[in-house]
Amino acid sequence: MLTDIEIAQNAQMKKIKDIAADLGISEDELEPYGHYKAKITEECIKRLENKPDGKLILVTAINPTPAGEGKTTTSIGLAQGMYKLGKKAVLALREPSLGPVFGIKGGAAGGGYAQVVPMEDINLHFTGDMHAITAANNLLCALLDNHVQQGNVLGIDVRRVQIKRCLDMNDRALRNCIVGLGTKMDGMPREDHFCITVATEIMAILCLATDLNDLKKRLGNILVAYTYDGKPVFARDLQAVGAMTALLKTAINPNLVQTLENTPAIVHGGPFANIAHGCNSVRATKLAMKLGEYAVTEAGFGSDLGAEKFFDIKCRFAGLKPDCTVLVATIRALKYNGGVPKTELTAENLEALKKGIVNLKTHIENMQKYGVPVVVAINHFYTDTEAEIEYIKTFCNELGVKVAFSDVFLNGGEGGKELAQAVIDTIDNTESHFAPIYDEKLTIKEKLDIIAKEIYRADGVTYTSQAEKAIKEIETLGSDRIPVCVAKTQYSLSDDQTKLGKPEGFNITIRDVKLSSGAGFVVAYAGDIMTMPGLPKVPAANNIDVDDNGVISGLF
Repeated sequence: MLTDIEIAQNAQMKKIKDIAADLGISEDELEPYGHYKAKITEECIKRLENKPDGKLILVTAINPTPAGEGKTTTSIGLAQGMYKLGKKAVLALREPSLGPVFGIKGGAAGGGYAQVVPMEDINLHFTGDMHAITAANNLLCALLDNHVQQGNVLGIDVRRVQIKRCLDMNDRALRNCIVGLGTKMDGMPREDHFCITVATEIMAILCLATDLNDLKKRLGNILVAYTYDGKPVFARDLQAVGAMTALLKTAINPNLVQTLENTPAIVHGGPFANIAHGCNSVRATKLAMKLGEYAVTEAGFGSDLGAEKFFDIKCRFAGLKPDCTVLVATIRALKYNGGVPKTELTAENLEALKKGIVNLKTHIENMQKYGVPVVVAINHFYTDTEAEIEYIKTFCNELGVKVAFSDVFLNGGEGGKELAQAVIDTIDNTESHFAPIYDEKLTIKEKLDIIAKEIYRADGVTYTSQAEKAIKEIETLGSDRIPVCVAKTQYSLSDDQTKLGKPEGFNITIRDVKLSSGAGFVVAYAGDIMTMPGLPKVPAANNIDVDDNGVISGLF
């Protein structure tokens, strides 16, 4: 059997100008990056502004497990399946981060016969968006330290710097560091920190900005530090906005690629959902809705993270009204939630399935709270038994939720037709009554209480003294009546990754809170979640190589 990268390297890709032409986009409205990828220009986006929107489909999942769920693969296969049914679907996905590519999770271009291509390019440097965000973020950090070095007219308290430097790589050694060591000419020594690029506020801003002017305004609103007398200092105070915007001028434009079956895909922006808001750019999603009858997008990790933030942050800011939610699960993952070790998941185990299916049930109920119809997608494995399949079907039918089995990994769009038809039928016959789950004008604690109780199913929220102090400071600035973005483990509905299924009798612990005033939300850090991941004992990077002909292997 071919590996993912071998399948991708054997793909019969169309020239990107031909993919664009099928969408009604002219060559003049493209900025090509070689033959198979391009940026879509602002002129094209503006031309399409008055075109009617297609239907919006969100693909999310249960909590991820080592057994795998295949959310991005399902998203791609769903779009391919719609094309097989004669429907024009356009994908809107996130860009992969180099951290997982070289770490443990691998790339984010799908898998098997449901991939976006050119897979190597998308998983690596792509069109340079990640590098532009990294450069813009680190330019702001450099300007801050230079301001302090050159006299510190603003009176910045270096003990209260709010922004971190970044790198789009897993590197735990950079989480905490000291900068400015050396002579007087080397800067003011201070404690500093790095986060991964996809967790930066600039990534969030790029993904939420509606246009270049909105981008500039949001960049200017980034809270970078406080003065010695407690006053906020913003990026605009450092005269950083123009240069940062120059670095991001091209990065703000969405990227057009294709699937293995030549269906169009817009891949743009890549915030993680466990430490950021987890959705691709507003511009990409809106563009997909203008170009297709159906726009298929996805949000990171389980629905308690990515989907919650998609609904409560992205849809709120962008005025989006989703028509259907697809919730991805596997029988293997549900048995894992029921206590079966990864090594024993191939054996039939109805008792474990019945025990673990509470995780699926909770995610279904959570998604229904937003008023959007739900379709369950079971990513099918050959080890799924007839008894297990029948149990899943009966369970979903009793909940009044459509369930479809997907074989897109092995069969591409053909294997996605059942799911595609289920989604189309649901949209045609069930009206969406989308509404966010909380009022953004509530206090920070009130909003967190709603998310914790309604989505995580916690008893309540516990705050450390640091979190209490941070909340009071944000309230003093008058910046608390905005959405909240919770950073927590993706592996559990709780903030303890070891608690599988549907945990009960727990509180969510918020250890710190940070204002992302440019992005327009407050970040609440739950448990021990890190904003700079580390590499595993055996990183994926160890298995990646390039032969004498420049052919990459080991990338997945």
